[in-house]
Amino acid sequence: MNAPSRRQLLIGGVLAGSAGLMVNAGKVVSASPAAHPGNTNPDSAAPDGGGGGGGVHHGGGASGATFRAGQQVNHTANGFHPTAMLRDFDYGTTSELPDGRTLREWEIFAADEEIEVAPGVYFPAWTFNSRIPGPALRCSEGDRLRVRFVNGSAHPHTMHFHGIHPAEMDGIPGVGRSIIEPGESFTYEFDATPFGLHLYHCHVSPLAEHIARGMYGTFIVDPAQGRPAADEMVMVMHGYNTTFDGQGNQLYAVNGIPFHYMHEPVQVKRGELVRIYLVNVLEYDPINSFHVHGNFFDYYPTGTRLESSEFTDTIIQAQGQRGICELRFPYPGKYMFHAHKTEFADLGWMGFFEVTE
Repeated sequence: MNAPSRRQLLIGGVLAGSAGLMVNAGKVVSASPAAHPGNTNPDSAAPDGGGGGGGVHHGGGASGATFRAGQQVNHTANGFHPTAMLRDFDYGTTSELPDGRTLREWEIFAADEEIEVAPGVYFPAWTFNSRIPGPALRCSEGDRLRVRFVNGSAHPHTMHFHGIHPAEMDGIPGVGRSIIEPGESFTYEFDATPFGLHLYHCHVSPLAEHIARGMYGTFIVDPAQGRPAADEMVMVMHGYNTTFDGQGNQLYAVNGIPFHYMHEPVQVKRGELVRIYLVNVLEYDPINSFHVHGNFFDYYPTGTRLESSEFTDTIIQAQGQRGICELRFPYPGKYMFHAHKTEFADLGWMGFFEVTE
């Protein structure tokens, strides 16, 4: 029997079944909700129109997509919260080198984690620091970076950083230290250049699976002169192929959990500069996109130039592309943002900004 398509997963009751669900590698099987105390409503993962009726519809009905009855995942059990992750920048531990430069050091570990990606739906993830996405590492142009990677997973992994560095620090099989096996560790060391918005991810084959399982994070190098003060946040666009068939995704998200910012809108102030570090690591789909309602933003591709390339309300990114979006909201209220590939929005990649005085 063929695995269910992403639409069938929602329409056919895989998310809407009468029992909680656990997703295992290669298949979806039932699991008792009692085994997972955070799942208070076995039917809660089904989309709901928000206006009653109780029917199961792809996209959630006329009132917009969300999970049935507004249910949410157990963030405490997951060990991370997408609202906190928005503005969670990890600057590492700093010290001064003999030449006066800053040395930044991090310890990053790989771990296998079961993550509740929708109410009652559990995904066997491979993670950096037990979260999806991994921590947002941040530094300044010219810093010396030292990243100790500890592989606590049952699978071989690496850390590959986008940027400019020696070949032996590239984190790919067959070059330098090569693959880091379970129980092993390695320290990547290089200078932070160029300034801009980058990412890191595992680079072990099958590469698609390692990325689709959750092994990615944001890597920000600030320009030496800095950027204007702003309310800064990271948004990493990605998805979950819960059937493990490599044929697209059944759920789409920003910062780990589908629909999260529908339940908890992103809080911003009217007139304040908002800077979004937008990264696309979506696997199994060729492109992703970001669209904001009721506003336009300046866009800086890869963040490697200080002049914007366009003023728009929608941007398209392929996997690995990223860019900085800067905008101010002139009016208070709630403004939706989502993928303008509407299927992705219906399956989790949507949320709200809530603008207050």
